[in-house]
Amino acid sequence: MKNKKIVTNNSTQDVLEIAAIQDNMVILKNGTVRAVLMVSSINFALKNQDEQEGIIGAFYSFLNSVDYPLQIVIQSRALDVDKYLDKLDKLGKQQTNELLRMQTIDYVQFIKELLELQSIMSKKFFVIVPYSIVEGKKKGFFDKAGDLFSAQKILKLKKKEYGDYKEQLFSRAGHVRSGLEGMGLQSAQLDTSSLIELYYNSYNPEVSKREKLKDINQIRIDE
Repeated sequence: MKNKKIVTNNSTQDVLEIAAIQDNMVILKNGTVRAVLMVSSINFALKNQDEQEGIIGAFYSFLNSVDYPLQIVIQSRALDVDKYLDKLDKLGKQQTNELLRMQTIDYVQFIKELLELQSIMSKKFFVIVPYSIVEGKKKGFFDKAGDLFSAQKILKLKKKEYGDYKEQLFSRAGHVRSGLEGMGLQSAQLDTSSLIELYYNSYNPEVSKREKLKDINQIRIDE
C-alpha cells in the first residue's frame, strides 16, 4: 500500500481559543470574555517580618473578596539588549573624550561577554480576569454548559447587552486592581493594541524578535 499524505486545512485561528480581541477585552470561542492586567512585582524577601505579614494578610483578604476564578501568569523571556548595545556602540564612536570612549567600549564588551555566559531574563506578571455570560443566571451546571453563547453571537448582540457584559468584566477588573493595590502592587488593564501585541509575542516568541507587529489599524482579519 502506498503511503497517503494527509493534508489538513486547519489555520492557526482554528487552533486558538481566541475568537476576537476588541474593546480592551479578549473574546473566547466558548463565549466567555477576559480582561488582562499587567501587574508590578515586589521583592518579598527584602521586606521585614511585619511588612511580610501585612502583605500576606492583604492577599488573604483579597482572595476572600472574589467569588470567581483568576489566572496568574508569569511570562519569562530573554531580554533583548541588541538595540541598547547598538546605541552604546554609536555613542562610544561619537565620544570625543578618549577616556569615556574607552570606558564605553569596555562596558559594551562586558555586556556581550556576560550574555555569552548566561541569558538575561525579564519577567512580566499578568492577572487574567474572566466573565461568563451565564454567570448571572440561576441555572445548574449542565444548563450553563448548554447555554454558553458562541463568540459570533456575542459579537452580534444588541449594543446594550454587549455593553452590559463589558461593564461587568471591567467592574471585576477594577475590583481586582483595588485588591492588588492593597498589597502594594501597581497594575494596569491592557488595551486592545497591547492585548494583540501580548498574544502575538506569546504565540510567536521567535518570530516576534525578527518581525515586529504591524499597526493594528492596518491588519485585516478575515471573518
